[in-house]
Amino acid sequence: MLSAEQNEFVTRVGPGTPAGNLLRRYWQPVALTDELAGPRPVKAVRLMGQDFVLFRDEQGRHALLDRDCPHRGADLAFGRLEGGGLRCPFHGWLFDATGQCLETPAEPAESKMCTRIRQAAYPVVEKSGVLFAYLGEGTPPAFPDFDCFVAPDSHTFAFKGLFECNWLQALEVGIDPAHASYLHRFFEDADTAASYGKQFRGASADSSMPITQVLREHDRPEISVASTDYGLRLTALRRLSQASTHVRVTNVLFPQAFVIPMSAEMTISQWHVPVDDTHCYWYAIFTSFTGPVDKQQMREQRLQLYELPHYTSRRNKRNDYGYNIEEQRLATYTGMGDDINVHDQWAVESQGAIQDRTREHLGTTDKGIIAYRRMLVKAIKGTPAGEAAPLLVDAAQAAQLTGPASIDGIAHASAKAAGEPSAVDTEAGLVDTEAYWQAADLERRQRCEWAAARLAAAERA
Repeated sequence: MLSAEQNEFVTRVGPGTPAGNLLRRYWQPVALTDELAGPRPVKAVRLMGQDFVLFRDEQGRHALLDRDCPHRGADLAFGRLEGGGLRCPFHGWLFDATGQCLETPAEPAESKMCTRIRQAAYPVVEKSGVLFAYLGEGTPPAFPDFDCFVAPDSHTFAFKGLFECNWLQALEVGIDPAHASYLHRFFEDADTAASYGKQFRGASADSSMPITQVLREHDRPEISVASTDYGLRLTALRRLSQASTHVRVTNVLFPQAFVIPMSAEMTISQWHVPVDDTHCYWYAIFTSFTGPVDKQQMREQRLQLYELPHYTSRRNKRNDYGYNIEEQRLATYTGMGDDINVHDQWAVESQGAIQDRTREHLGTTDKGIIAYRRMLVKAIKGTPAGEAAPLLVDAAQAAQLTGPASIDGIAHASAKAAGEPSAVDTEAGLVDTEAYWQAADLERRQRCEWAAARLAAAERA
């Protein structure tokens, strides 16, 4: 457990807070590209307790500015897109994508006042359907060559959703491999052939066994945590028999994202981004290693739960997340439907707006959370001195950060020729699980057109 002071230290992210200063050293998702579709690509954005206006100008440049007009504080989110920028409706002051004031039309014609006015502006880049902004000082870090950033647009899909709680507890549910056997337990297994776009409803790789069956019948995973250049790698093993082991590899991308397998063909890279101290958005990029993503189906599936324009859940604390007594008795562990996003939302929101970690009692399955918190505290403390932290990298370093591997599969015992490497020690009846997930990741990449091309380019280099 943490003290009250320690809990404040790691959860509060407003301007000038220690954790907020750390998060501002990284690119943060601010909107889906789709949110600027339509005739007026302007959107109000609240991020880490600050208010901004996001827009795309007539030249197609994305921009993020402080939301209050520097003249007399009117709301620029209602501005007019014209004249090469965003114009405040109050007195017509015009700002370009860099924050430079271009016109102060109510002033005398000979006035040069606009040349001295600049609104705070922040870099914005588009990656795989998500707009990222950098709020910190100095040069922003480079984007690593992770799968979600380098896969072609046809093989990625982006979405988001709102959680009414602090960002840290929202993140921590994703780095807890044990909870899936309970929170996401289904008493019957659905047809895995109809699982496209649904997490935990397909079959584990290298098997026909539904993931729901694995989680339900093997609920005491062996969890290991390894430090990496990008953050943490978590491996959860469920021993199905002496000759087969379920292997699930997930990753923490420091400071606030994770990469997990959604199915044998697709991974999820998900950020948990503070709106303020008591609300956050999750932003997910789904990356396919087989064919192009069916974006229409993925979007329609998620819009059954999430309402636009704010991506709020139809099942929420105000309607008890759709809780049904009979369903909890007969069909699901929670009684809250079959969308695991609802399960996660209940779990993290029920902890309170900001979880009181002075009352928690962590167990051995929480080792990923413990390791992450230590990494987080170290990075927060090192921020005032500009110390290095995971993923604060330049372009050369970013190019060396690929993947990361994220696998959900079943390793089986199999015979081998003398001297041949294998993921299995058949004499001992044990699976070399690390060799398995490495081989499974490589095989998946070799079968994937875009990933295979990157492997070939790396070999030539």
